[in-house]
Amino acid sequence: MSVESVRAFFAANAPDIKVIESDKSSATVALAAEAFGVTPAEIAKTLSLRVGEINMLVVTCGTARLNNKKARAVFGGKPRMLNADEALEATGHPVGGICPFGLKNPLKIYCDVSMKNFAEVVPAAGSVNSAVRISPARLAELTRAEWVDVCEIQSH
Repeated sequence: MSVESVRAFFAANAPDIKVIESDKSSATVALAAEAFGVTPAEIAKTLSLRVGEINMLVVTCGTARLNNKKARAVFGGKPRMLNADEALEATGHPVGGICPFGLKNPLKIYCDVSMKNFAEVVPAAGSVNSAVRISPARLAELTRAEWVDVCEIQSH
């Protein structure tokens, strides 16, 4: 159901954007970068978080990590990652395929400014081997996301 809900989202909101699928898993940033031929930083990973009783998604550059101090200041409380079951229940997407498109439930969506360094990013599309190519600005516009600065880039 997950990839189908993402396809339906794009059919309704952005018919020019097509879901791409790989025969390789893209469940992690490194695997996704390899599967879709981009750098790990260009993968837009979606973090599913809860602050208090509120579930939310933060879409960030693939090499970024949530900065708890920044996130607490922006979200007004300590964020915690949802576990796999909670994330699936909240989004309708399995871990490795979580994205801000075609969600099971309406969630507040945030885009981290770390993605603004790229003309195009590659977020998952509802399964462990699907994705889309999209500009960060369009991703934010289509998902009605708010831009925030809550992550820091990890150097490897």
